[in-house]
Amino acid sequence: MPDTDVTRAPAARLAGYPGPLRWLAAAVQTSRPRQWPKNLLVFAAPLAGATLGRADGLAYALVAAAAFIAASSAVYFVNDVVDADRDRRHPYKRNRPVASGQLPKAHALALAAGCAIAAGAAGFAIGEPKLTVVICAYLFLSFLYTLVLKHVPFVEMMFVASGFLLRALGGAAATHVRPSGWFLLVCSLGAFMVAIAKRFTELRVLGPEAARHRPVMSWYSPALLRLSERAVALAMIAAYLIWAYTGHGGWMRDWRLASAIPLTAALFRFDLLTAKASSKAVEDLISRDYVMLCCELAWLVTFAVGL
Repeated sequence: MPDTDVTRAPAARLAGYPGPLRWLAAAVQTSRPRQWPKNLLVFAAPLAGATLGRADGLAYALVAAAAFIAASSAVYFVNDVVDADRDRRHPYKRNRPVASGQLPKAHALALAAGCAIAAGAAGFAIGEPKLTVVICAYLFLSFLYTLVLKHVPFVEMMFVASGFLLRALGGAAATHVRPSGWFLLVCSLGAFMVAIAKRFTELRVLGPEAARHRPVMSWYSPALLRLSERAVALAMIAAYLIWAYTGHGGWMRDWRLASAIPLTAALFRFDLLTAKASSKAVEDLISRDYVMLCCELAWLVTFAVGL
């Protein structure tokens, strides 16, 4: 059964509030605040490199995170305008503010423009034009995905994954930390695995109806997506072990290698969770499952000690 938070319409939850407050709530909901934590990936390069790079690197990383929140919000506003008609026929997405009429399309596009401008200006605000270049690349690829590439099988999943990688690169640019090739590969494979899992769970929940709401789903099968998800997970573990081994020597290397154990446990748990047909977003499986959170915390502790 779907979660009540997913199926309950925004109009029903906000009916008793004044009009401006309902509009604001609809705008915030469309920006997907539950997706904002993924922008913490901007801290990945500084953490992996055990340095914040430039002076006040933490502050610059926070600016990069805020910039990606604004950029991703712009993408969501445009995406919901483009998909409004299709979303109205979806059992869950029909409750999105644009599809349900809570947020007019013109307002959503105006908010998208404002968010995109703010995101692009962040790099210049901190004297780091490379961050602006990464933000612009993210916006370009995301809008290209929304308008065209979301209908191209397999390519569309790689473009979804590219957003995660660009967040890591944005954090590296903002803090002047040069990420290693193996680190970038780990981030890329992890993002690709999540993208595959999103398609697998969607196909399992909606079944034959999935292709009606997302035509590209007609190219996929649960068995193919399941096999792909596991193959990418194995490749990610292998890349992580190589990254850990080729880093610092001595006890730091030992701890980095040890951190692969809770990471593997987390990936195994993720595999079990995605195997269940559920209307929960894949991001919720990562951030709201207690066993998964324990594995993630164990990984973070061993990883931090290795730094």
